[in-house]
Amino acid sequence: MLSPLILVINCGSSSLKFALFPLEGRTPVLVGLAECLGQAEASIRIDHAGTRDKRAIANAGHQQALDCLLGRLGEMGLLEPISAVGHRVVHGGERFTGSAPITPEVLADIEACAQLAPLHNRANLIGIFAAMKALPDTPQVAVFDTAFHQTMPPEAYLYALPRLYHSRLGVRRYGFHGTSHRFVAAEAVKLLGLDPDHHGLIIAHLGNGASATAVLNGRSVDTTMGMTPLEGLVMGTRSGDVDFGVLAHIARHEGLDIDGLEALLNKTSGLLGLSGLSGDCRALQEAASQGHAGATEALGVFVHRLVRHIGALAMSLPRLDALIFTGGIGENSALIRGRTLDHLGLLGFELDSAANDTMPRGESGVISRGAGPKAAVLPTNEEWMIAHDTAAIAGLLSNSAQNERLAS
Repeated sequence: MLSPLILVINCGSSSLKFALFPLEGRTPVLVGLAECLGQAEASIRIDHAGTRDKRAIANAGHQQALDCLLGRLGEMGLLEPISAVGHRVVHGGERFTGSAPITPEVLADIEACAQLAPLHNRANLIGIFAAMKALPDTPQVAVFDTAFHQTMPPEAYLYALPRLYHSRLGVRRYGFHGTSHRFVAAEAVKLLGLDPDHHGLIIAHLGNGASATAVLNGRSVDTTMGMTPLEGLVMGTRSGDVDFGVLAHIARHEGLDIDGLEALLNKTSGLLGLSGLSGDCRALQEAASQGHAGATEALGVFVHRLVRHIGALAMSLPRLDALIFTGGIGENSALIRGRTLDHLGLLGFELDSAANDTMPRGESGVISRGAGPKAAVLPTNEEWMIAHDTAAIAGLLSNSAQNERLAS
């Protein structure tokens, strides 16, 4: 009998990530990515058993990419062992405080939340419907980016706007990257030997999208992203915090409407807009090392904004035991980590330059020294976290097995 597998589907606005996990262990048996969906250069890549299969799927949308994936899984004999499917869903609004089995009522709630994240939730729904069609008798589970942050108190999630907008339109701060923050928070307790019931962390998930979260005893109490993933830190092409007066000024002088402003803030700002060169931190570090002024300033603003938010998040905690770096930039950029810690001496951080500069890619470890709070690098694993929730909710794991998986 074939061992059960968990399929994880993560539909982005123009991409589709996927992975197949066994019930035991954290190493996927298959991973892949469909990217540039809706464009002539759309393609799908599947990595399995040491081989890579990449093929063009020109102009394919999410549905066609999923059809291609599920067809290939059938050809490889990997469709039948799938015992449950986990779906990343970006926005759960105030309806969801945890992962949930997908029912008609849950589908309706996800659709209702689509107005808060129209590009993402509707793409997530495409993935859900495609998987339900291909695997009609297989349990499907939704894992929400926003759920982890539903423990924030009102003073952290309310905007200083008339209350009717919260009650009528759901206007409030929700936070994102919750699956990553939840995974890293639990792993940090094990890595640093912290008391699970008495600790305070700040987790910096840094990548093309970036957010930081204050975690008290495993629960989110404050975060940098808001009602949408635009608020907070400087990101690859997203601006992060901007004075609305600036936007009104630009709109009046440039004749931009609301859609134009949204495109400006989400697609041409951030590191890309500041540098005039790229939204990729790696490219900017290389350019800065060669004297590119725009790249140098962009990295400086990125670090300054990050440090400022870390300081603010620290004030949301009664204690601070550690700062954890994760995400593509957080895990791989010694430069960003080092500059950030150099600015956090007031909070008691002391950089261990040698440990920081030699931190192996994909590994966890401490990069600070001294008696103050620890700073560490810890790779995230959102896909495994989704697989774990899915297996648990689908009833494929006993309580003891769930605890073993989390402790492994």
